[in-house]
Amino acid sequence: MAEQLFDDQFLRRLEYLYLVSRKMFRGRLRAKRRTRIVGSGIEFADYRDYVPGDDLRYLDWNILARMERMLVRLFEEEEDLSIYLLIDCSRSMRTAGQEKLVYAKRLAAALAFVGLSNLNRVSVIPFADQLLDRLPPSRGPGQIFKVLRFLERSHDSATRTDLAVALRSFVAQNRRRGVAIVISDFYDPKGFEEGINALRFQKFEPIVCQVHDETDLEPLLFGDVELVDCETGARVEVTVTRELIKRYREVHRRLVSQVEQFCRAKGAMYFAAPVHLPFEDLVLAVLRSGGFLK
Repeated sequence: MAEQLFDDQFLRRLEYLYLVSRKMFRGRLRAKRRTRIVGSGIEFADYRDYVPGDDLRYLDWNILARMERMLVRLFEEEEDLSIYLLIDCSRSMRTAGQEKLVYAKRLAAALAFVGLSNLNRVSVIPFADQLLDRLPPSRGPGQIFKVLRFLERSHDSATRTDLAVALRSFVAQNRRRGVAIVISDFYDPKGFEEGINALRFQKFEPIVCQVHDETDLEPLLFGDVELVDCETGARVEVTVTRELIKRYREVHRRLVSQVEQFCRAKGAMYFAAPVHLPFEDLVLAVLRSGGFLK
């Protein structure tokens, strides 16, 4: 990419996000990420009846002596939240100076930094019509530079979008459930529903960020032209008129609305991600919605 992805200004904006996210993660958030298990953690939570195979070290002998009941002590332990960042690197994300792909990678880097800083496990997976690469789970803020180096790779071999194939492959390869953040323009001629459903049906929690560039809606074309699909190579001759451009804008807005409405209906979080919106504003919107508050 001709434009530097992660300059000093970008890193300063990450520091701002870190400070804000730390305030949001205190208190009630930590309580939501606790689980009660036998003999682990440091904070006592409750009792449950003894079952054969439980470690006798956690049996409460005082209760056994007083009440003749065999109870084991439960302690609270924090669970790690697994965050998967799935980034569309198909050719449709590279049009118009690659603005959409640049934005998608910066957004992914910012979300990764927030997740790492709050000791979640973060993975990054670029995709197109298949999974293209993978950064294995990382944990801790010191891993952010590994994430940035990974995101700077070009993945130029990516061609067309196939959300269903890519996301089915993802769920088959990842048994640990968690939050799956899909960052894409959702320009998939086969549709987007099957891909999102693949995440839902396998108990992942989808967060959809639909990237779009407003300049895509203002094509500087008039008259007789030949259009070439950047992903499939298909060609079509058309006469571009104001009426045709108007219809094109309506179709694009309909796609954005369809993705949003589908997500709302299925209980998946949806965020519009226009490239002119500062990425930190979108990250804060995700946090405020509870997207990372698991």
